[in-house]
Amino acid sequence: MKRGATWAGHGDLPASLVLIFPLLLAYEIGVLFAGRVNGADVITRAVYSSLGRTTYLLVYAVIALGFLIWIRQGRRWASLTIDVVAPVFLEAALYALTLGALITLILDRVLGLGITGGEMVNALGAGVHEELVFRLGLLGGLVALGQRALSSRLAIAVAIVASSVAFSAAHHIGIYGEAWSTHAFAFRCLAGVAFALIFWFRSLAHVVYAHVFYDLLVYWRM
Repeated sequence: MKRGATWAGHGDLPASLVLIFPLLLAYEIGVLFAGRVNGADVITRAVYSSLGRTTYLLVYAVIALGFLIWIRQGRRWASLTIDVVAPVFLEAALYALTLGALITLILDRVLGLGITGGEMVNALGAGVHEELVFRLGLLGGLVALGQRALSSRLAIAVAIVASSVAFSAAHHIGIYGEAWSTHAFAFRCLAGVAFALIFWFRSLAHVVYAHVFYDLLVYWRM
């Protein structure tokens, strides 16, 4: 799962996509039955409202079939073996268990602020969509662009900060966004930095599962 750094960090991107696709599919189908769409997930909301329930299901059935063909042709089944999956799950769970405690310590003891929670389906949506958009898309894109004008380290630092602020701000935008609060914004900024570091130095799969596991833990404690 690890190799030299590119615009997408140190992880093996194709292997990560194989590992996170079941989560993506579970979320996209799950929103139909749970009646909840992650607040920052404008993509699923727009697709569902424009296609309707039946067409929506057919589209994701086609996507799933295409993905299975891609895995077969690329001989990527090895990414789903237990010796690959288990370490990723365990490491992501460790990140999830420590992430909340660390950020809470910073907010409560240093800044004097609090935190917020989430729900089951939202956890899947946040883990997959938010990491694809803000870490793979935005952070990776900013690194690719920034390295043309800045040193590699500075480009990465700027990308991490910018993507983390955008990640936090997105939760307060639009009619489905949360009401503004300093504690929620600060918490998500710090969480964004933590997720960005996991993404960059480990892999997309690690950060997606860490994000999902963390949100599920928050939901369980509510």
